[in-house]
Amino acid sequence: MRTDAYPSNAFILSLPMQICYHAPMNFRQLRAFAMIVDAGGFARAAVRLHVSQPALSRQILNLENELGIPLFDREPHQVRLTSQGEEMLRHCRKVLSEVEALTERARFVKKGHSGLLRVGATPQVIETLLSEFILTFRGRHPQVEVHLSEQGGVRLPTSLERGDVHLAIMPAGDDRFRGPLLYPMYILAAVPTGHRLAKRKLLEVSELDDAPVLKLDASFASHRWFDAACNLSNTNPRTILESASPQTVVSLARTGHGIAIIPSPIRIIAKGIRTVPIVHNGEPIGRWAVAAWNPRRYLPTFAQNFLDELLPHVKRRFPGQELVRAAPKLPHPTDAALKPAS
Repeated sequence: MRTDAYPSNAFILSLPMQICYHAPMNFRQLRAFAMIVDAGGFARAAVRLHVSQPALSRQILNLENELGIPLFDREPHQVRLTSQGEEMLRHCRKVLSEVEALTERARFVKKGHSGLLRVGATPQVIETLLSEFILTFRGRHPQVEVHLSEQGGVRLPTSLERGDVHLAIMPAGDDRFRGPLLYPMYILAAVPTGHRLAKRKLLEVSELDDAPVLKLDASFASHRWFDAACNLSNTNPRTILESASPQTVVSLARTGHGIAIIPSPIRIIAKGIRTVPIVHNGEPIGRWAVAAWNPRRYLPTFAQNFLDELLPHVKRRFPGQELVRAAPKLPHPTDAALKPAS
């Protein structure tokens, strides 16, 4: 959340009525409260807010005095939210979110289709889809500045919920969000071209029992899909490595360290690698990707334009398309049709 998005001396309208009767407070205090929680402490929050730590402590002390409750338990070398602080944090985020939506709406009404678009995606989607598409989009919309937020698929819903990004390219299935389906994502096994599995068209997950595997870490949604398939099939592969880098596990697979378990939206750079779709009882393992937005937040016109132009782009060619030609068709979920933002 941007730290300059809120006026510094506005009164709270959305907090519980009993709080509003005590004393008005400014948005700087609420912003500071949320930032301390997000940053993991006063020191880091002070750096991000460009204030001194004593000044930040005074803001929180004033806020606690106005509310009449302690927000943090102050312990040596750490601070923790009190139970009252956890309750107030939920209200605080709601107020800041509503003010951001109001501020953004006013800004875009004034400026039209220009502004800052924040898009969240996994590293492999940024590499295989957005790096090329954004160049084309910027050519058509030079007044729109696109900022990318690189995260694992597991964390993207949280970013979208908190308003850190306008759009997120992420797995479909989260009912909190809406947006058009983009393309199917499969789980693949990457092996050297000389490996015994290299000539297979499909690989049953049960065949990986006791096999050495190289996985992406738990921040990747594909990690969960593969683990779920293993549990269903009572398969217990031997995990040699969990990495935050798809290219790391692919490179290690190429040199014979194990079988890399990767999502299909990945660019294979290393030579001498073959990918095989993994299935469970003949059915593909994966999810559809969706270009999601939060219907509880204002969606700028230029974000709508981004979505409108992304759809035909992925229909021509989607990430990993060449790697999954032999895979069974992934069931097509109900498309959460994109409607104009209200």
